[in-house]
Amino acid sequence: MICYPNLQMDSQKLVMVVDDAQDNIDTVIAILSNMGVKTISATSGDDCLAKVKAMDKKPDLILLDIMMPGTPVKKIVPKLRPIKIAYLSVVNPFEARREGLMDFDNIVAFIRKPFDAFDLEKKLKVLL
Repeated sequence: MICYPNLQMDSQKLVMVVDDAQDNIDTVIAILSNMGVKTISATSGDDCLAKVKAMDKKPDLILLDIMMPGTPVKKIVPKLRPIKIAYLSVVNPFEARREGLMDFDNIVAFIRKPFDAFDLEKKLKVLL
């Protein structure tokens, strides 16, 4: 695990990390754990929807990859309202905007991969 200055958060915060690449999930969860944030993961938009539906306490934030198998993210995001979503993707933000992926009121940020772990931690602190 990468060690950075610890930006501790309220331990009651819950973030869902949604990505089809387990390496990405593991990295982001390590950063969130370092911050004292509880996490849950999903491997697709469909998996995310199913898990959120079954949860009593909804996530405070969902970090959502854009390019994954299954239902397109454009159809997933509206079903997750009012949960805040930050895209965490290699997709160009301008392309995402052109495709209408930024048009949803619950999209709060766009974080581009690859990311610097320390910068991601600072952005997450602001989002949470």
